[in-house]
Amino acid sequence: MNMEYVPPKVWHWDSENGGKWAKINRPIAGATHVKELPEGKHNLQLYSYGTPNGQKVTILLEELLELGVSEAEYDAFLIDIAEGDQFSSGFVDLNPNSKIPALYDAEDGLRVFETSSILLYLAEKFGHFLPTNLAKRTEVMNWLFWSHGSAPFLGGGFGHFYHYAPTRIEYAIDRYAMETKRQLDVLDRELAKKAYLAGDEYSIADIAAWAWYGNLVRGSLYGAGEFLQVKSYENVCRWAEEIWQRPAVQRGRKVNRVWGDSSDQLHERHDASDFQLRTQDKI
Repeated sequence: MNMEYVPPKVWHWDSENGGKWAKINRPIAGATHVKELPEGKHNLQLYSYGTPNGQKVTILLEELLELGVSEAEYDAFLIDIAEGDQFSSGFVDLNPNSKIPALYDAEDGLRVFETSSILLYLAEKFGHFLPTNLAKRTEVMNWLFWSHGSAPFLGGGFGHFYHYAPTRIEYAIDRYAMETKRQLDVLDRELAKKAYLAGDEYSIADIAAWAWYGNLVRGSLYGAGEFLQVKSYENVCRWAEEIWQRPAVQRGRKVNRVWGDSSDQLHERHDASDFQLRTQDKI
């Protein structure tokens, strides 16, 4: 029997169709409920969830603090996307697209949303991890925007159909596995020629890419390492492991994380001491 799906003339949303994470999206924008966002003691207020997109920002903030940039101290509040926190009136005011992460800078009275925009904002504000030389800066921006455009194929494409979808669809998995492997090959060829994506200097381009591709090849995404033969991308693996050794990376990936080992979960971060005192294994 031919079970091929035939689209109706007019599509209608079924909120129950899509598995565990079906309710994190909907076909309209705007708030579903009135709730103000909490406020912390620092100028930088981050509202996020510990997915790879969330990790990008907390890793950069921890890298800045590692350099001694005290003005980069921040409060990180948990936005539980599984519970619909991203559709609160307070969060929608901060990010009308209802996606994590979102940042509020009280010093400048600015909202910043989209991960690449936040990374660029923080790098420019504090003067680190983004070269001022035009040629070097352009190369960082090349890879930052490559990652911004490519990672949805890995996360929303491959990850969704391989790991989260309620039904395994061979065509969809094959389509996105092919694209994910092509992207890994792009990275592997580039990293055969240099230490980091934009050259010899670690930058926001590496932070953005590592959160997705570094976690993937290190085994922290989808349990798909063998399926995608990630160990064959030796240069990506080398790069991913070197970045993982950075203390700021190990801290940043714990922030707003609500799954995995309890010692790796810091649901909210308001002080540097929270990493020693407030992870879930200590509470």
